[in-house]
Amino acid sequence: MLGAARCVRRHFDYSDSDLLFLKPMDNSATINLNESNFDREVTQSDKPVIVDFWAEWCGPCKMIAPLLDEVAHEKAGAVKVGKVNVDENQSLSLKYNIRAIPALLFFKNGQLRDQVTGVTSKKDLLSRIEALK
Repeated sequence: MLGAARCVRRHFDYSDSDLLFLKPMDNSATINLNESNFDREVTQSDKPVIVDFWAEWCGPCKMIAPLLDEVAHEKAGAVKVGKVNVDENQSLSLKYNIRAIPALLFFKNGQLRDQVTGVTSKKDLLSRIEALK
């Protein structure tokens, strides 16, 4: 068995630079929100804001994250997309009565206008954004 491991290592021995393509790149257009920047980024924003309440251990949160990244890129400059980690920002979860995640809150002019709990489609997200305008 040890010989097989050496054989595998010999055939798959790459430098770190050769494996850069395997490392995730953080090219997200979303904003990480917390207690210190939430008011500035959300309630004082002149743009509509989607706030995703999520957690690292939440499977459905991981499913919707790529959709939110797409929306953030496509609507950059017109809409902000922010993410609140509920484990690290429990006071925000309490303030907005978050009982299940993912929870998407839609703000316009600092006011909560719409809310979705659970996974939704990109089409639904875009229609909710349009309704905010």
